Amino acid sequence: MGRRDDESFVEFVAARGDALLRTAALMCGARQDAEDILQTALEKAYRHWGRLEAGSDPEPYVRRILVNLVISRARRWKVLREIHMACLPETPAASPNHAVELRGTLMDELRKLGPRQRAVLVLRFWEDLSEAETAQALGCSVGTVKSQASRGLARLRERLDTSLAPLGG
Repeated sequence: MGRRDDESFVEFVAARGDALLRTAALMCGARQDAEDILQTALEKAYRHWGRLEAGSDPEPYVRRILVNLVISRARRWKVLREIHMACLPETPAASPNHAVELRGTLMDELRKLGPRQRAVLVLRFWEDLSEAETAQALGCSVGTVKSQASRGLARLRERLDTSLAPLGG
């Protein structure tokens, strides 16, 4: 088959850029970081774009680059993480914005997971990939995806039970 060209890259970015940015934001935790990581991932993908087969779907390839960059970044920045307070200030029992607050709490707890567990949970449950597709995107076995998802979900449940207890939830 023929090689991919610049036009096909532009079309791919126009079609899938927003979805890739959402995925990156969920894995990074901050939109600004996600934009930087996605830009780097697209740059790396563009350098090898001509090597991809014209009939194949390039998204798994770009997503794999994205996941690798997020995990590498997390390893590099591990030393510079913020120090969290041991005791959070009291919060009201419930508010009209409870769903928004709950989503914020979930995102905060997702950010506290390791990069591999976070990537598995984002790909499996946000991107709605199968276990096999997630394993392929991460370059690991299906068993690893299952165990990382199980551990990540258990950790989220444990932390959410603890953090939501003062809210009466």
